[in-house]
Amino acid sequence: MITFLDFEKPIAELEARVAELRETASSGAIDIDQEIERLEAKSARLLKDTYARLTPWQKAQVARHPERPHFKDYVAGLAEDFLPLAGDRAFADDQAIVGGLARIDGRRVMLIGHEKGSDTASRLRHNFGMAKPEGYRKAIRLMQLADRFGLPVVTLVDTPGAFPGVQAEERGQAEAIARATEQCLALGVPMVATIVGEGGSGGAVAIASANRVLMFEHAIYSVISPEGCASIL
Repeated sequence: MITFLDFEKPIAELEARVAELRETASSGAIDIDQEIERLEAKSARLLKDTYARLTPWQKAQVARHPERPHFKDYVAGLAEDFLPLAGDRAFADDQAIVGGLARIDGRRVMLIGHEKGSDTASRLRHNFGMAKPEGYRKAIRLMQLADRFGLPVVTLVDTPGAFPGVQAEERGQAEAIARATEQCLALGVPMVATIVGEGGSGGAVAIASANRVLMFEHAIYSVISPEGCASIL
């Protein structure tokens, strides 16, 4: 079942009509291949036109799409021999940031990224991709390890922002973000960061201050989340 966003409803209606016609055609009663092709072409044109003129809020909705790939999906599709490394060696293992050794196109790298989770249980486990101080300290540890062994660092950024809870503040959230940003800039090895979904505030900058920062077409990168900005205004 494909999830359609609110502004995609006209596309959803066309897709539903195509599905109905395909079911009718499978019975062999009538030949409606031309009608199916016409509707598919219309749906493709509408999809292209819709995504060519997205509003800022629609772009944010696409960046947060429930079926958008997450860190684990990119690891499965791009990396080989991924070996996760856990913990910050100080407090705990924050699963909002996942990282480890991997091979990309045959080259050994240190791969780090935010993981939001794909269902209710995993989203709670990964805290919706909002890292706590121990998550950024884990990222620092992995970057230092990469620097020591001469491994390039690749990061996949997808977070609405760092976790704003009281416990995170008590454990030094701002200091951890600052030190992670500093570590990015201090690396002696190449670093490439890619905004694959949301790039929210310092929570994103902490692992995205790289030699090269790439960004997917339908991703967002902002100083604060729309909801956070609205609450301030």
